[in-house]
Amino acid sequence: MYRFLLTRQWLLLALLVLVLIPTMVELGFWQLHRHEHRVAQNSLISRNLGAAPVPVASLTSPGHTVPRSDYWRTVTATGTYDTAHQVVVRRRTSTEDRVGVHVLTPFDLKGGGTILVNRGWVPAAASQRAFPEVPPPPRGEVTVTGRLKADETTGTSGIKDISDLPDRQVMLINSSQEAERLSRPVLGGYIEQISPEPSGGSPELIAAPDDSSIGPHMAYAVQWWLFAAAVPVGFVILARREKLDRATAAAAQAAEERSASEPERTAPATA
Repeated sequence: MYRFLLTRQWLLLALLVLVLIPTMVELGFWQLHRHEHRVAQNSLISRNLGAAPVPVASLTSPGHTVPRSDYWRTVTATGTYDTAHQVVVRRRTSTEDRVGVHVLTPFDLKGGGTILVNRGWVPAAASQRAFPEVPPPPRGEVTVTGRLKADETTGTSGIKDISDLPDRQVMLINSSQEAERLSRPVLGGYIEQISPEPSGGSPELIAAPDDSSIGPHMAYAVQWWLFAAAVPVGFVILARREKLDRATAAAAQAAEERSASEPERTAPATA
């Protein structure tokens, strides 16, 4: 009845089914884990953005790696901007997806220490080798409020670092690299500035991370699992259809053979 399943064609198809099912199940769990990660991240963002501001020095120090639990914590820093050592971070996009740069300014803390402050986005210069026009920050002592972020690395950011860059241009926001360039200790991580708001709207402050969207990962997980369930069903349907087609063809061939074996009837002779 189903001996055709032992043919090379059907054995290969069965092998493909055995490979597809666990692969699709695994892809479903991969999407489920991405959904769970997104939900956990949204919860962390919401919790940290809603927490009361704390002095930045209470969460980080020179050489400190900002843990994920402190990402996006609202922090404050009082001191003065060091515009003489200001740099721009290349290949950054605005809220409208325009490519430009982020303005990274060292901020000397009152009482000692330096923290990097990402003041926001400005358009890049016409030439990639030129330094763009950057509005100056407030002079004198000021209190900055912002979101604490971890140092960027080529592994965490997905950005390739480039060594041969023009003066005062960098690819990554990294406190260790800036400490070496400044020849003084720099607190780990950096502040993504929220206030004071720049006069004239430039630099453009970086928008807060979205803590509401969970993405389509759960829907994708369900789709992969439905595909995994549909594969064996489809295999059974194909096998039954093949059996029916073979039975129909065999019956038609048998009928032809019976018809061919019967003696031909001749018409009776007429006078």
